[in-house]
Amino acid sequence: AMSYKEGKFTNLIDEPDNECSSPEVRYSVFQNPFKRTQFCQDPFKVATACLTAFCLILLMILVATSAHSSDQDSPSSAAESHMQKGSANVTDLTEELQGVKREKSELEKELTQLKNKITELAINKQYLLHFITLKYLVFLEATTAPQTTPAPTKNPCPEDWKHFNGSCYYVSEYQRSWSDSQTNCKRQGGHLAIILTAEEQTFIWNLLPRGYWNSYWFGISDEKVEDEWHWVDGTKLVKSFWEDGEPNNHGNEDCGYIVKTDVLSRVATKSWYDAPCHMSLPWICEKLVSS
Repeated sequence: AMSYKEGKFTNLIDEPDNECSSPEVRYSVFQNPFKRTQFCQDPFKVATACLTAFCLILLMILVATSAHSSDQDSPSSAAESHMQKGSANVTDLTEELQGVKREKSELEKELTQLKNKITELAINKQYLLHFITLKYLVFLEATTAPQTTPAPTKNPCPEDWKHFNGSCYYVSEYQRSWSDSQTNCKRQGGHLAIILTAEEQTFIWNLLPRGYWNSYWFGISDEKVEDEWHWVDGTKLVKSFWEDGEPNNHGNEDCGYIVKTDVLSRVATKSWYDAPCHMSLPWICEKLVSS
């Protein structure tokens, strides 16, 4: 019975045909049962380890190839960088050269201006020396010539009358109508002023004081015929010195008067106005020196 059982049990055990059934393995398993289990039951771990080692080898090859490639590319990159720096330096030098040229042009202009100024100063110096020489000669002539005191000229006109070109002129301080002013002038041997030239007009105008509206009768009117102006001696007006827009006969204005104001832009040759003859104004008399 025992043999049968042993044979039966023996037949039930199918020993695998592999290296794990070898006597050496069996012996090793007997000695260390865990070694057989680890080696025979995990064959995939061996494959995994091999693949891992292969991947590491490939990775090392790739790293070495990349390093070699970067070593080959680095000279090209360095050359390109050097060329860019060189181009930037050329641009900077070009701009600097242009700036130097502009400064040179400005300096040349300033030099030309200074030369012109020096020439101008030299010319002015010559003129100044010439002027000083002339002044000195005049001074010498004046100091060496005999001194003579000119005799004072006697005023041919009465007191308070001013002389000009053979006539005497008087500016009154009182006010009368135009006809009363003419009567007063006749009593003094004259008449209201008759003004024939610009020089005479300017002389009389300079005798008048300035003021807001200083006005004085003189010897002209158109009382007989409107717009036909005559002097008090009956002669017709030829040359006149009316202000622009005058005479305008505003309100029956038939007599002429001269105005001098504080406005410095006014001129003597545009100072005549017309006004009603009954107005009270100061007047200007005229008479010949012989009178």
